[in-house]
Amino acid sequence: MLQGTSPATTPSAGELLICRNFLGAASLRGARGAARTRTGCGPEEPGFWALCVRVRVCGVGRSRSRRVPCFSGEPGGPERGARTQAPELQGRSPRILFLRFRPRLSRGGPGPSTLPMAGPRVEVDGGIMEGGGQILRVSTALSCLLGLPLRVQKIRAGRSTPGLRPQHLSGLEMIRDLCDGQLEGAEIGSTEITFTPEKIKGGVHTADTKTAGSVCLLMQVSMPCVLFAACPSELRLKGGTNAEMAPQIDYTAMVFKPIVEKFGFTFNCDIKMRGYYPKGGGEVIVRMSPVKQLSPINLTDRGCVTKIYGRAFVAGVLPFKVAKDMAAAAVRCIRKEIRDLYVNIQPVQEPKDQAFGNGNGIIIIAETSTGCLFAGSSLGKRGVNADKVGIEAAEMLLANLRHGGAVDEYLQDQLIIFMALASGISRIKTGPVTLHTQTAIHFAEQLAKAKFTVKKSEDEEDASKDTYIIECQGIGMTNPNL
Repeated sequence: MLQGTSPATTPSAGELLICRNFLGAASLRGARGAARTRTGCGPEEPGFWALCVRVRVCGVGRSRSRRVPCFSGEPGGPERGARTQAPELQGRSPRILFLRFRPRLSRGGPGPSTLPMAGPRVEVDGGIMEGGGQILRVSTALSCLLGLPLRVQKIRAGRSTPGLRPQHLSGLEMIRDLCDGQLEGAEIGSTEITFTPEKIKGGVHTADTKTAGSVCLLMQVSMPCVLFAACPSELRLKGGTNAEMAPQIDYTAMVFKPIVEKFGFTFNCDIKMRGYYPKGGGEVIVRMSPVKQLSPINLTDRGCVTKIYGRAFVAGVLPFKVAKDMAAAAVRCIRKEIRDLYVNIQPVQEPKDQAFGNGNGIIIIAETSTGCLFAGSSLGKRGVNADKVGIEAAEMLLANLRHGGAVDEYLQDQLIIFMALASGISRIKTGPVTLHTQTAIHFAEQLAKAKFTVKKSEDEEDASKDTYIIECQGIGMTNPNL
């Protein structure tokens, strides 16, 4: 139903009041274009007429109407609220687009679920705090989930080469395709993008960095979104599986996966091909089904370490001895501090048909009696001794065990978006709160309106340690498709 209405009219529940500059809106082609047009000028500006269209939220589709809308008068004309026909329309019956909006995801909690309303874009400063790609990943994922039009400026301003890199562009394009959204300004080197999301859909989606850009970072931005799709999803992610400045795929499979599944969902991570710097060439397929709602988690009881294990790998032309040397050096380092546990680090030669290019690295996992997982990892570089790579990973693991937290420093920030979306209160015990974690909290509060508190742990055993409790009252995001 299309009605003329005064700008002062307040829309009832389940309706949207959209003010559009009539001359601009009338020229739009298709309902989607009209829906994405930014709000036009108001009636107080000379030469423009504000069209107020009341639209009932009633599902997918579009139709046309020849009913003549009513307009408020020009300045100096009839009083505000009086209905007159615009001079441009007198004697004519123009064709006006009637927009039907698709229902979006809603926030649960007390009271009825609500639909995100079209409105001004949320402005995000990509240069604050961590100042890198994480701001882009968190903000666009939440934009997609909550239906918030978004503008991100100063993208990666805190990096030596600001702007979008191939892996960031691939992630943005994947999120756009996940929800049939509109993405503008997205090109290599760009420092500003705008994003207007639509409804999240399942199915098969592909992202290819065409470089050694991390597939794990592609997973970070897309996974929260497809959890709230209408049907199962398959994500085909191509790029680097073991890349610098990002989680290794082994960390994602061995640490992130079992912990994040505590929120009440599962996913399959199939490593088809490993890819390394500088060529990439790796491929990972992630399969997962949507959920109605995420459960809160409580990771505050670390327990005691019961197992230490890992893998040291080489691929391509690198000799197997490099893997054995990394593993042996890591074991020697760990045993200086932990003497009562068997440390099982397996040297591995990656099969030639499952690895593209040359690479080497190591990951070491510590598992506790309460199911907590900690890791240390390192990647080899040209000219770096294998022993040094193994020792670096071992020292990283030991540092994560000393602080007394229940998650390691690299898992902290990856859990924040899930805590924000979950229903109820989530709590995790951490070591020093990283800048990445602080950044994720900042944008989860700004965009999702989740409530976080970070405080020093009051447990007696943590008195002499730099240990913190991160607590979040989640928004209770609900999937209306299930």
